[in-house]
Amino acid sequence: MLKQASTVGARNGRPRTISAGQQALKWISPAGIVLIFVFGYSLISLFTQSFRYDGKWVAFENFTLVLTDPLFQTALKHNFYLLFTVPVMVFLAFLLAVTLFETRRGMSFYRAAVFLPYVLPIPVVAVVFGQIYQLRGALNIFLTAIGLDGFAQDWLGEPKIALGTMASVILWKEVGFGVILLLAHIISLPSEVFEASRIDGAGFFRVHWSITRPQIMNTIVFFSVIEAITMVSWVFNYVYVMSNGLGGPGDSTLVSELYIYRSAFSNKAPELAAAAAVCLFLCTLLLVVAFFRIQRRSISGTFGR
Repeated sequence: MLKQASTVGARNGRPRTISAGQQALKWISPAGIVLIFVFGYSLISLFTQSFRYDGKWVAFENFTLVLTDPLFQTALKHNFYLLFTVPVMVFLAFLLAVTLFETRRGMSFYRAAVFLPYVLPIPVVAVVFGQIYQLRGALNIFLTAIGLDGFAQDWLGEPKIALGTMASVILWKEVGFGVILLLAHIISLPSEVFEASRIDGAGFFRVHWSITRPQIMNTIVFFSVIEAITMVSWVFNYVYVMSNGLGGPGDSTLVSELYIYRSAFSNKAPELAAAAAVCLFLCTLLLVVAFFRIQRRSISGTFGR
């Protein structure tokens, strides 16, 4: 690896040099120290509180109470169910990205239209879809108007489908992020590869499944892990707004974040909320570690060929 160096002084008559990496570290270290202080202090406080109750050290009792709580188990189960939307999201993002790539005319407009849902505030999206999915909302009115009233449901009031309804809202909003990521990577690929494959007679699906997909696999993995983390620890706003903060009907849309919120503020049990937050943090950390391991293997495989 090439390193840029600059002379910064001399010791014993010899010039001393600093690599580009060391120079970058010098400039970003102040911001890094601030981040470490802010997040490090918060994490230490969180872990400390999770092992205490009423100011006394209770070891793992808080974790035992949380992990054996049926509500927390239900919340984790719902987060796990939401993870199943990630493969669907990745597939849709890939399909839309390659479709936009092949769309020569008006691609900028379509790209902006696909990405627009992602930049909308989550509370706004949740409120709008909360109105659409009501029993007498726009969706059921539309289904009745076209003669499909048999498919009309109380989308947010029926426990069996409420979580799936919220998952569809999350999917609609998040898929645009994946489209932009994948499309940017596809556009950066050498055009000669696509031209050669088309000359050889490869069709649309063959070109993008056999040629495009392997070359953008790093980006696909990155998007998958980001959305997996979202489903585990970033769906609070959707659930809170669309269920009026209750996770209902019943506990059908309760997720781990809402459980932590209710434990801390509704049930006045901050120590249990801290224990649940630590569990959620560790789950998220596992996803991050998995991503870096997969990425490292992918990079090693690429350069090892």
